[in-house]
Amino acid sequence: MNYEYFIAKRINSSKAYKSSISAPIIKIGIAAIAIGIIVMMIAIATGIGLQQKIRDKVVAFNGHVSIVNYDSNNSQESVVPISTKQDFYPEFKNVEGVAHIQGVITKFGVIRTETDFEGVVLKGVGAEYKWDYFKEFLVEGHLPNYTDKRNEDVIISQYIADRLGFKLSDTFQMFFAKDDPERLPNIITYNVVGIYNSGFQDFDATYIIGDMRHIQRISRWKKDQIGNFEVFISDYNLLDEKGEEIHKQLPSLIDSYKVTDKFPTIFEWIKIFDKNIYGIIGIMILVAGFNMITALLVLILERTQMIGILKALGSNNWSVRKLFLYNASYLIIRGLIWGNMIGLGLLFAQKYFKLFPLDPSVYYVTEAPVYISLSYIVALNVGTLLLCLVMLLIPSYIITKISPVKAIRFE
Repeated sequence: MNYEYFIAKRINSSKAYKSSISAPIIKIGIAAIAIGIIVMMIAIATGIGLQQKIRDKVVAFNGHVSIVNYDSNNSQESVVPISTKQDFYPEFKNVEGVAHIQGVITKFGVIRTETDFEGVVLKGVGAEYKWDYFKEFLVEGHLPNYTDKRNEDVIISQYIADRLGFKLSDTFQMFFAKDDPERLPNIITYNVVGIYNSGFQDFDATYIIGDMRHIQRISRWKKDQIGNFEVFISDYNLLDEKGEEIHKQLPSLIDSYKVTDKFPTIFEWIKIFDKNIYGIIGIMILVAGFNMITALLVLILERTQMIGILKALGSNNWSVRKLFLYNASYLIIRGLIWGNMIGLGLLFAQKYFKLFPLDPSVYYVTEAPVYISLSYIVALNVGTLLLCLVMLLIPSYIITKISPVKAIRFE
């Protein structure tokens, strides 16, 4: 029988123990563990959630990897066409992990109304366009269908709709400049069939999505000519590796770049979240550990006579230390249970009720996103328990210095 565990269990269930001098300090220790696990859980959930949400929004408008001509410029407008007659299109079979590839064209234009005008980029897409991300962004209307004949249906952002006063089913004219500035611009009348809101204001203020065949026509491109390819991979964590593999498979006159190369500032910024998470976890574990050390020392002081009696009856130092470590483990687990209940409650409330909004001009999202995964929750709880117990091994060493004779006489 594990008598150390048996005695620790009797102590924790004792009514006298709950009303002892050490009771307030023990409650503070439990509260510190609970607060620590709440803060760490929120830091991880919101940190990873922000990283994933921002990353997904950038990828939604650009893909993981872009394939372009070497002589393409760095503007947002497609200037030099690239043929779709490539070995890697419509399926990139030579690189494992490529989920989808699609051709797009971008062209700058001006939306003109009776009272206002707005410069935007029309992103022309085709029948194979990956609408998965925009299904989540869509707030009104429906997604356009470009599988049949050329049509004038477009989706615009909530930002542009608010600025220009557009609603569903409205029509507007968009002007596209020609190469010769003396010639009149091309004018296309579009129908608003959907309104999206990605929360990424830089993109929402820039892009409307329409049929690429209009841009091919006014640019005098052939049906098999596009501006660039967007490649999506299955696992973002393999972006660097797959980006290199994709680049090696391309012909000599075609180049590629990763989304992290196109928007380095954004991706460097979200990497900082990792450092913040690690810092918060370290601080919280230290605070919780020091509070438990204080509680353990008070428990040892309060149970000095019991320690002396156990030693006099033949218990060795490690056996007595185990007794108090069992006691401390019980307190830590209580704190973890309370912390998990409150922390998960807050996270689920934020996930489903969006309680805490964020400024999209700063964070690129309208509310604090949360990422909830059983793996990090288990790791966080087990790690906190083990690290706190390791920290408690040092103060428990004081038990070895207690003399049985003096301890029994201790008042």
